[in-house]
Formats: sequence, structure tokens, C-alpha cells
Amino acid sequence: MQMPIAREPDVSGIILVGGRSRRMGEDKALLEIAGKPLFKRVLDLFTACFDKVQLVGDRGERFTGLSLPIFADIYPGSSLGGLYTGLLHARTGYIFVAPCDLPFPNGKLLRYICSLRDGFDAVVPESPRGPEPLFALYSGNCLLPMQKLLETGNLRIRDLYPHVRVRYVPYDELAHLDEEGRSFLNINTPHELARVREELPE
Repeated sequence: MQMPIAREPDVSGIILVGGRSRRMGEDKALLEIAGKPLFKRVLDLFTACFDKVQLVGDRGERFTGLSLPIFADIYPGSSLGGLYTGLLHARTGYIFVAPCDLPFPNGKLLRYICSLRDGFDAVVPESPRGPEPLFALYSGNCLLPMQKLLETGNLRIRDLYPHVRVRYVPYDELAHLDEEGRSFLNINTPHELARVREELPE
């Protein structure tokens, strides 16, 4: 039996649902894996961890039956804009962000990242591919630097980091929590979807 995950009362969960799914050819968030829409796998984890959960992105009418706050991007067209929108509307000191296309969101990893927030404006884990800015934690101190980047047309999340206090979490520090090496996997193509569906049959 899986142990319950401790809740984080000063952190809001932000799920980014605004992607256009161009490589997939259909809405990734609503694709089913093992009988559950892809975004619901993230939502179930977030509702177990956070008292407040919000969806951020355009076309929010897809999720109106969930009784969750849904906010359209203030600066459309980028993940940085989604981060800014989520942080601006959050009623907590921090947000934890994730995209809607994670088939294996990892609660142990999430909880560990949240535990490192004291004294930092952002906690950003690293996978073998490098920093993972979209499974990470951000504080309200990031709002103004985000806004300045967005207003100049700079949409790169990594360009935020020199302006705030960041705790990078090397993968060596996380590997024991990512036992199957797939916590940061997201789905972008029909081939990737088929592979995950084989791993998680109905």
C-alpha cells in the first residue's frame, strides 16, 4: 500500500494545459493511458499534495467540468507565460509546476523538491538531459523578473535563473527517487504514446 504524500499548504499546484500538441496531432491532455486522461495522472498527484490546484492555458473550456480554477495565459504562447500566469494568480508563496503530459509524475520527487525551498526563489531539478524547469518550484519573488523577460519577448525560462536565487538539484541527488528513470518523461508524439500504452495497458 502506497503511503500518503504529505500536503504542502504554502504551495499551489499549477498544471500547464495550453500546449498545441502539434507533433501529436491531437490534444495530449485528453489522451487516455490505462483508462485515464493523461492530464488526470498529474491532477491526481497534485490534489493529493496541494490544497490549491490551478490549470493554466488557453482553451480552458476543455476542463470546465473539474471545478478547478482555470486561467488563460496572460502572455500566450510560452511555458514562461504559463508560469507567470500561475504564479500571479496563486494565493500561496510558492507554486509547483508540471505540464499536463507526464505519464509518470513522481510524488517522492515532488516532495523532495518542495523540501528544499527555504532560502531560494526556485528549486529546479536536473535529469540526465539537464535542468527540468517544468517540474519545479517557484516563489513569488520570480514574478517581476518573469514579467521583465516576457515584456521584452524573451521566452526562455532559463534566462530567469540569473535574476533569482536558484537551488539546482543534481540528478545524482535525485536518482534514488527516480527508480525507473522515467519521472521526467513527457509525451510528444504518437510513437511515444504507443510505447507508454504498451507499458501501461488497460
